[in-house]
Amino acid sequence: MIKLLIVDDELPARDRMRRLLAEIDDCEVIAEAATGELALAKCAELHPDVVLLDVRMPGLSGIEVARHIESLEQPPAVIFTTAYDQYAVEAFETEAVGYLLKPVRKEKLAHALRHASRISPQRLTKVAQAARLAHRREQICARLGEQLRLIPIADIYYFVSDQKYITVRHKGGESLIDESLKSLSEEFSGDFLRIHRNALVAEKHISAVERGEDGHYVVRMRDCGTVLEVSRRHSAELLRRIRGEA
Repeated sequence: MIKLLIVDDELPARDRMRRLLAEIDDCEVIAEAATGELALAKCAELHPDVVLLDVRMPGLSGIEVARHIESLEQPPAVIFTTAYDQYAVEAFETEAVGYLLKPVRKEKLAHALRHASRISPQRLTKVAQAARLAHRREQICARLGEQLRLIPIADIYYFVSDQKYITVRHKGGESLIDESLKSLSEEFSGDFLRIHRNALVAEKHISAVERGEDGHYVVRMRDCGTVLEVSRRHSAELLRRIRGEA
C-alpha cells in the first residue's frame, strides 16, 4: 500500500486528486496540506511514501518544499503537479523528474506512482533554474530528530563547517544541517561572504572587521557577539565588499 500526501493550495485540486487516487489500487491518502510549511510537518510526522506536490504555491514553492523534504532521514518520493508551463515541463523532462500536468488524468497518475523516485537537491536546483522559478531559498531546513525546523535566511548570522555537518548560528540559537559550505556560498552569494574555508557570514550582521597585531583579520558579528577568523585568502574580497567597492 502506497501512503500518499497531497499538497496543493487549491481545495478543488486536492479533492480531484483524492477522487482519482480512490480509483487506483494499493493507494492510501494519509493527509492533505494547503501550504508548504504544513506539508513539511506532515512529512516529518506521517512518513508518506509519495508526495504529490503542486509546483506553484504561495509562500514555499513546490521546488523549495521538495528540497526541504530531502533533509528527512527517509525522504519520500516526490511527484510534481503543474498547470501547463513549457519551461517547467521541459525542465522536469530534462532532469527526469516526475511530474503531472493539470488537470491530472488517472492513467498518467497511476504511471507516475509506479515510477516515483527521490530527487537530489542538485537536480531540484537545475529544474528550478530551467523552469525559471526562484531557486534561492528563503529558509534553511534543519532536522531535529523527526521534526524539520525552518530557519529564515534573514535570521542567520553565519555558517561554520565542522567535518560532515554545518553549524548554523541564527537568532533562535544554533542548528546543524547536512549541506556543503560551497553550495551555500553559491546560493547565497549576494548576502553572505566566505571569510574562511570553513566559515560563511551574513554581510548585514557584521559589526566590525579588525586587524590584529599578527596581521590577520577577524570579523565581529552583530547581536550574537561571535568573533570569527578571516583567512588571508579571503581577506581581500571581504574588505572590498565591506568598503562597497565594485
